Amino acid sequence: MNYILFDDQDRNHLLPLTFLRPVSAIRCGIMTLQEKWERRFKIDFSYFTAKYLRKKFPFVILSQNIFINGALFPDEGLQKEISKLSSGQALVSADNKDLLAFIATEKDIERLSLSGLDFLTPELLRGFEIKMYHETYIKISRPWHIFSYNEMAISKDFDELTKGRKSALLSQTNRIVGEENIFIEPGAVVEFSVINATTGPVYIGSSAEVMENCAIRGPFAMCDSSVLKMGAKIYGATTIGPHCKIGGEVNNSVFFGYSNKAHDGFLGNSVIAEWCNLGADTNNSNLKNTYDIVKLWSYPEGHFVSTGLQFCGLIMGDHSKTSINTMFNTGTVIGISANIFGDGFPRNYIPSFSWGGAAGFKKFIFQRAIDVATTVCSRRGVNLSETDVEIFQTLYALSE
Repeated sequence: MNYILFDDQDRNHLLPLTFLRPVSAIRCGIMTLQEKWERRFKIDFSYFTAKYLRKKFPFVILSQNIFINGALFPDEGLQKEISKLSSGQALVSADNKDLLAFIATEKDIERLSLSGLDFLTPELLRGFEIKMYHETYIKISRPWHIFSYNEMAISKDFDELTKGRKSALLSQTNRIVGEENIFIEPGAVVEFSVINATTGPVYIGSSAEVMENCAIRGPFAMCDSSVLKMGAKIYGATTIGPHCKIGGEVNNSVFFGYSNKAHDGFLGNSVIAEWCNLGADTNNSNLKNTYDIVKLWSYPEGHFVSTGLQFCGLIMGDHSKTSINTMFNTGTVIGISANIFGDGFPRNYIPSFSWGGAAGFKKFIFQRAIDVATTVCSRRGVNLSETDVEIFQTLYALSE
């Protein structure tokens, strides 16, 4: 049986975070959604995502294929119902809004022309037997769900990753509260810092480093090979993905990985994708002076929509950068490969490949954007491939 994680109709609502990845590659908690499913089923998944991404994230088809919605958090109830499905059956939410899973043959995929689509919905499965799922489930369908669900996700991932294992020893130079809720992977270094895990678990990944005088309050996840700079202040629920460098004050935020906020400045209730860099003293507001509900830019709707949240900060797409002393208003959305600089507050929505700030923006020259991305990736020993450049070209054309 072949397992596939598919994007559904909410894929575009998760932009800019899904411009360069399938929905299942989003990190929430310690692991990505894909890693959670693969760990639960003990098998590798392929992807059904936007056509322009499939060269990098291949869509593998065999004679029998189990499709699972890549935006879902796995749980026992879903796993049980998915395991009951037979070929030609689909599992749909009780309100008929979400397609949760289905099993299709290679002929079904060809008959329904699924390969020509960017995402899947319940209405597409003509001729399938529909089974309704009446239990509750958790699904990431909007960018702010990522930091909103992060506390729950860290706790579940912590239990999954540490079950039956023993933490590496913490140095006696540290001040610890709630040591039973702290797990240190082999090779991690933590010295002269304060960790309070009574408010939630704290996970430090392999080869990660917590420098001196950091203050960490759980729930907190720090993935492999990341660095917490001296004197950092971290409030839960925060996730630092792999290969990041983080300093200053951070509250309830998620870094996907390979991004830096190495200096002082505040970041709260935010999501930062990969290959981003926040310059020294970059700050964001996560609460309006009027205490009103925050609105965020919606790509598919073409206007700002209510998040229903009083606290909501910055959503930043991959490869975007800020200069020193950059300031962001509450509920700012930045596309991919944007370069923001200058004094004052830039607009609350900054399109991809923008160059400028509060004084105005112009289009980032494509080759220059590629040159910057190539240089940044090489600093982490990663090559920007020809496929990556092709994806950038597609998105640059769309951004026109």
